[in-house]
Amino acid sequence: MILVLAGTAEARALCEAMAAAGIAGVASLSGAVAAPADLALPVRIGGFGGEAGFRDYLAAQGITGVVDATHPFAARITERTSRVCKELGLPLCLIARASWAAGPGDEWVEVTDPEALGRVIPRGARVLLTVGRKEIARYHGLKGREVLVRSIEPVDDLPEGWRSVTARPPFTAEDEAAFFALTGIGWLVTKNAGGGGTGKLEAARAAGVRVAMISRPALPEGVTIVETVEAAMEWVRGR
Repeated sequence: MILVLAGTAEARALCEAMAAAGIAGVASLSGAVAAPADLALPVRIGGFGGEAGFRDYLAAQGITGVVDATHPFAARITERTSRVCKELGLPLCLIARASWAAGPGDEWVEVTDPEALGRVIPRGARVLLTVGRKEIARYHGLKGREVLVRSIEPVDDLPEGWRSVTARPPFTAEDEAAFFALTGIGWLVTKNAGGGGTGKLEAARAAGVRVAMISRPALPEGVTIVETVEAAMEWVRGR
């Protein structure tokens, strides 16, 4: 039985491939989104009840391998999963999609953590924040800027003058260009999630919008790391 820690397009594609191949598995979602997309495997939603609960679940369900297909910035989940699997001798595969890289015409500033944004983006700037709705407090150094927070679900308790807009990706470059023109965005703040969803970056390049790119957290050592669903599926077949 393979446990897929899901929540990404890669996780969805892997679940579909496993179901088509008749490979037993279960997908786990954190419950961060109220209406998640359908998956092809049985799904459990919610936390495991801490590290002890995670260990108990692995044992009770007879899990023989784990695929971490969570978001590249789900650092806490990835760190815990890596540590527990190592201690239990349980095979672990991590899907780490390729990062985005700046190209000709891009105006990027690499930022190691959200707290540094206040030193990068000038006061009074009009900023689009596309970092999800978790840990918004880490971005409060942007007070004094006109910030628009875009997320799948609304964000509460924003600093004075900030606004929240809800929208569900994917967004094309044309969609994003129209959005930038409508809102007068001068800075885009996003995480280097990699993969698809580059419409905002293409639109920013064309419109001369500057990008503050949040760098990814470091990957754990001693685990199998792949970039594609196909490679993850090969690993799964070997379990």
